Amino acid sequence: MRFQDKVVLVTGASRNTGVSIAALFLREGARVGVNGSTPESTARGGETLRGMGYDGFLELPADIGDTGQVRAMFDKIREVYGRIDILVNNACNQGIGPAFEEMEPDYFLSVVRTNLLGTFQVSQEAVKMMLRQESRGVIVNLGSNVSMRAIRNRTAYVSSKGGLDALTRSMAVDLGPKGIRVNMVAPGYIFTDRWERISEGTRARRRLNCPLGAEASGDDIAQAVAFLASDAARNIGGERLVVDAGCSAQHMPVDTDL
Repeated sequence: MRFQDKVVLVTGASRNTGVSIAALFLREGARVGVNGSTPESTARGGETLRGMGYDGFLELPADIGDTGQVRAMFDKIREVYGRIDILVNNACNQGIGPAFEEMEPDYFLSVVRTNLLGTFQVSQEAVKMMLRQESRGVIVNLGSNVSMRAIRNRTAYVSSKGGLDALTRSMAVDLGPKGIRVNMVAPGYIFTDRWERISEGTRARRRLNCPLGAEASGDDIAQAVAFLASDAARNIGGERLVVDAGCSAQHMPVDTDL
């Protein structure tokens, strides 16, 4: 197994893609820290994983935008595991909300606080531990294809993901010489519980945006994360692996490309 006895922290692992990522690492022998923003959401993620037949994980509730909570989470990781080998920055505020001209600055900041500041804070604490380890470690950030091709009425989210692109490159340049690899997976559409609340017609129309014909599953994203975290990607640094069924490659979907 690729990750036997590795210590992995997955943020935003209370549901959906985060659970899929945590499950893959558990399946491949890792000891996994499962993070959610609250004790309740973290417990739901743990319950889901146990329902899938997994154990051997540690529940680590923390709002990653809160410096004190992040530091307390890493105190627990040091106490239980004594090291961290892989960090997956998956936690995200989707920023689904108002149009640009109606958006309050506090709302914009709340999205950036989780998606950009939170990723920075968790990564910084992980790096402090990794630099004390002989084997150092790997960081995989979760971005989005919208950082290059904006979607409507999601200014805070799109901006935060653009910032993550730059943060990933900067981290890779600063940390690569110190033995820590940093890369990004940039998904497009992912089938989550949000898709269960939309009509089949809306799903079908969204799939026209995908040349491969289907949105990603959580495991599709998990597999991409695992590749970048594995030794197979040992010479890859500062890269952005897009997993969006070809959405970013096409100019217009088939029903408008006339």
